[in-house]
Amino acid sequence: MHVRVIYRRDRFLRGGDQIPFLELGYPAARFTEPNEDFAHQHQDVRVEDGQQFGDLPEFCDFAFISRVAKVNAATLWSLAQGPGTPKNVQVLTSALTSDTELTWDANPESDLAGYEVVWRPTPDDVWTNVVPVDGTTARIDLSKDNAFFGVRAVDRNGHRSPAAFPVPLR
Repeated sequence: MHVRVIYRRDRFLRGGDQIPFLELGYPAARFTEPNEDFAHQHQDVRVEDGQQFGDLPEFCDFAFISRVAKVNAATLWSLAQGPGTPKNVQVLTSALTSDTELTWDANPESDLAGYEVVWRPTPDDVWTNVVPVDGTTARIDLSKDNAFFGVRAVDRNGHRSPAAFPVPLR
C-alpha cells in the first residue's frame, strides 16, 4: 500500500472525524482514497434518474479497508514502541539573536537515551537535520526565523517519538 502524507487539514468542501481532535489540540490523521466516487460519498442515500447515490456497503472496497486497518495498526504499534513526545517545548524569543534556544520538560520513561532537536528549512516538508541532545535545553547556531524546529525523545532501543513543535517563550 502506498501511503502519502498530505499537509492539509482536509479536502475541499468536506471534512472528516479528525477535525474535532485537531481543534482540541490533539494530533490527528485522516485516511482517504485518492480516487473518490462522489456519487457514493458525501451523499444522502437516494436513487435519482436511475442512479444510486449514497455510501452503501455494495460500494465499499473491503480489501482496501482491510489494508487501511493494517496500516493503522502498524502505525499505532510503531508509535507505542517509542517514548512519549516531549512536553512544554519552547523556543526562547526574549531577545533578538541569530541562534535558536529551546527548552522542554524531561520525559518520564526509564529507558530514555536522550533527545534530538530536528529542523528543516521552511520550504521543506520533512526534517532534514538532527542534533542529539542529552539534557532538556539546546542552543542551535541557526536563526529561529529561517527554519522549523522540533524536539523528539529517543529511547535506548533507538525508537523515536513524534517531534514536538516549540511555542515561543518571551
